[in-house]
Amino acid sequence: MALLEGPTLLLLAVFGALLCYRYLLRTPQIRRDGVPLRRPPNTLPLVGNGILFLQPRQKLFSWFVKCEDLFGRETFQISVPTLPPGVVINDPRNLDYVFKNEGLFSKGDLFKRLSRDLFGAGIINVDGELWKAQRRVGLAFLSASNLRVLTHVALPRYRDRATRRLSAHARAGSVADLQSVFHEITSQLMGKMAYDMEMHSDDDFTVAFEYSSGVTAGRFQNPLWFITEAFTGRRFRRALATIRAFGNSIVEHAVSVRSTQGGEGVSRSDKLDEISGGLIRSLLEVFGDDRNLVTDAALNYLSAGRDTVAQALTWSMHLLMQHRFVLEKIREEAQAFLDAFDASGAEAGCGADVDVKSVVFTPVSLPYTMAVFYEALRLYPPIPFEIKQCERATTLPDGTFLPEKSIIFWCTWAMNRSKASWGDDADAFRPERWLTAEGKLVMKSASEFPVFNGGPRLCLGKRMAELMACQVLATMVLMFDFVPAYETERVSKSSLTLPMQGGLPCLVKQRANTRRGKIG
Repeated sequence: MALLEGPTLLLLAVFGALLCYRYLLRTPQIRRDGVPLRRPPNTLPLVGNGILFLQPRQKLFSWFVKCEDLFGRETFQISVPTLPPGVVINDPRNLDYVFKNEGLFSKGDLFKRLSRDLFGAGIINVDGELWKAQRRVGLAFLSASNLRVLTHVALPRYRDRATRRLSAHARAGSVADLQSVFHEITSQLMGKMAYDMEMHSDDDFTVAFEYSSGVTAGRFQNPLWFITEAFTGRRFRRALATIRAFGNSIVEHAVSVRSTQGGEGVSRSDKLDEISGGLIRSLLEVFGDDRNLVTDAALNYLSAGRDTVAQALTWSMHLLMQHRFVLEKIREEAQAFLDAFDASGAEAGCGADVDVKSVVFTPVSLPYTMAVFYEALRLYPPIPFEIKQCERATTLPDGTFLPEKSIIFWCTWAMNRSKASWGDDADAFRPERWLTAEGKLVMKSASEFPVFNGGPRLCLGKRMAELMACQVLATMVLMFDFVPAYETERVSKSSLTLPMQGGLPCLVKQRANTRRGKIG
């Protein structure tokens, strides 16, 4: 009888459940023009692709790339026990159809159920009117005037704090984690602008959120997560409590400030102070009677606004350290802009030798730097997987018929490595693919380059990310040299986004004459 106790009994129960699922609730075949879709490699009897999804994410990335090479733009079916029937799409035409039909392809019950503990009813996890209301708040917060304050006041302030931190590492000869440096910039910036609060990258909330994001991502890979979490979920629940407490503190702080000010803003001379806290104030105005919803929305915007940008900057610097000739091209471009800025200032009688940190670099002024950033996003997309669910039956442009409640996956990581879309050198880091012969940026449609999502759900922070990338990357490479202080390959850790496991440790060297326009 001992054989039927403990783990053995659990395995038998799981096996029995899979048998019942497979033979009593058999996954229907999805067809294209009446012909069943092909199945991918490593599809097994009974469990389909379920075991494959239990692999570490790097192996799963590689499997999706293998499928991309094998199927090209052909839609194929995957099956995972406990999940509705699903397909993987690679064709930009199909993805464009998904983007343009927001009401037809929703977040769906599956996504909401798996991520509700972390995101609640925030914008990342909802559809319909609730999503629209939160998006309107975000659009107002990221207005053109607020973005100008970001580029001219907020970002220079927090970028300069980061450069002072790096200069201290350079003087001490100590190792700096660039991922932590970038995360600190975005944490301080979002904390001040959105919530009028001091926030940092090493607080308890950040640690708890990173862990919870990893657990939530694991739910999408493990069809039996509800069983495993019964034994391992204690730390997850503690982390969620920490996240919730931090979200509540954001709301309580905003309510307290509003009460003190009598519901009206205070006129301040500092432009950043004038707009700080604008996001949380707007959320309170729209959802003030539902504090839980305000908390969910605030936490969703915080995670979306700081984590993905910091991660994108980290992977960009990782690639630049591997490709020194590309880094030198960024320096040349930024230096040329500074020289032109010096010359125009001298002609206007303002003197020359402008301080590097007083200059605002923009995507227009630094097209090659933007090409580097886009290429880094292509190879290391902050959201490597996406999933939607059909609210009603429909047919994709390629003829694939999708039944109601079926699941649609697309792997941005694999699509961005498609030879059909990016050429035979799709695996190579080549920023020039984003530039015309005249040096102007090449624009790709959202369905060809889905890093920022598309359609009505196009990423609200796209412009903010671009502006931050120009200023941060150009300033960093002008002021410092970076030498990798790691030996193992950099990979991402388990998460809904793409944080670098172990960070990006580097030795920092101050470059000569970095205080003025004439660099090194």
